[in-house]
Amino acid sequence: MSSSGVDPQRVGHTAESELLARILPRFRAADAALVGPGDDAAVVRAPDGRFVVTTDLMVHGPDFRMAWSTPFELGWKAAASNLSDVAAMGARPTALVVALAATADLPVEFLEQLADGIREGCAAMAPGCGVVGGDLSVSATLTIAVTAFGDLEGREPVLRSGARAGDVLAIAGSMGRAAEGLDLLFRRGVDADGHPDAEATALLRAEYPDLIRAQTAPRPPIGHGVIASAAGATAMMDVSDGLLLDASRLAAASDVRLDLSSTALEPHGPFALRGGEDHSLLAAFPTQDAVPAGFTVIGQVVPGRGVSLDGTDLDPRGWDPYSSWSGAQG
Repeated sequence: MSSSGVDPQRVGHTAESELLARILPRFRAADAALVGPGDDAAVVRAPDGRFVVTTDLMVHGPDFRMAWSTPFELGWKAAASNLSDVAAMGARPTALVVALAATADLPVEFLEQLADGIREGCAAMAPGCGVVGGDLSVSATLTIAVTAFGDLEGREPVLRSGARAGDVLAIAGSMGRAAEGLDLLFRRGVDADGHPDAEATALLRAEYPDLIRAQTAPRPPIGHGVIASAAGATAMMDVSDGLLLDASRLAAASDVRLDLSSTALEPHGPFALRGGEDHSLLAAFPTQDAVPAGFTVIGQVVPGRGVSLDGTDLDPRGWDPYSSWSGAQG
C-alpha cells in the first residue's frame, strides 16, 4: 500500500504507452535535440562533426540496493555516472538515452521519481543536457541502462594516453567519500540478519547525510571536464573504480608512472586510495601553473610504470562491484 492507503499502480498492470505518457513529460528536452522522444530514433545536433558516446549499466544487486537508495537518487546516480565519463573526455554532455527494465510489481510512481532524478541530475550537473529517447521492458531484476552523448566543441578529446613524465597529476571532486558512505551502509544500514534495511538507512541519513548522499547520489564536477581540456590537460579519466585502480589504468595507457603524494591524500581519509564511485576527474597537466581552479594536485607523472605513493610501489587494487557486493544479499 502507498502512504495514502491506496494500492499503487504497478508496472506489470500498465500498458507501455501509458508508462511512457507518465514518464516522458518528466524529462527535460535536450538543447541539442532536433527530434526527441516519439519517433523511432532521436536526432541530435553534433556541431563539431564528432560526438562522444558512453554507456553505463546499473543492476539491482551488484550496483545498488533499493533499501539504500530512493528512486530519485537512482535516477540522479545513473545520470552522474554517465555524465562524468563524457566530461572525462573533455566534452560537454548533450543528451541521454535511457532504457529501463523494471519488475512487474514495481509501482509506476517509482519510475516517475527515477525520471525526476535523471532530469534534476542533468539540470544540476550538465545544464542543457536531457533525455532524447530510450526503451522500457519488464525483468525479474530492476536494471537501468543509460547512454550519454557529448560535444567536443572543436577541441581534441582528452585521452588516458597523453600523460608524460614531468606532468602534474591533479583531481577534481571527492576521494573516498562514496566508499565511506557505502561502508556505513554495509555496517549499519542493515537489519539483524545483515540484509539492507530502509529503516536503518533512514537513521544513517540523519546522522551522516553527506556521506550517504555521496554514495547514493554523487555530484561529480562535470563542468570541470571542459575546464581541464581548455587548460591543456594531457590526459584525463573518470575515477569510478577507486583512485588507485583508475590511476593505474591511466599510467598503463600513457606508459608512465604516477607517483601520488601521501600529504595530499591524507586529509581525504582511509578510503581515498581504493574507494570507488566518487566519479571525480583525474587529470594530468603540463605544469603546476596550468592546473585550473577546482583541481587539487595529488602527485607527479614520472618515468616508469604503475602507481606509487611517495616513491613506494602500490598494488593497484580498487573497486570491484562483483566482489564488493558479495555477501550483501537481500
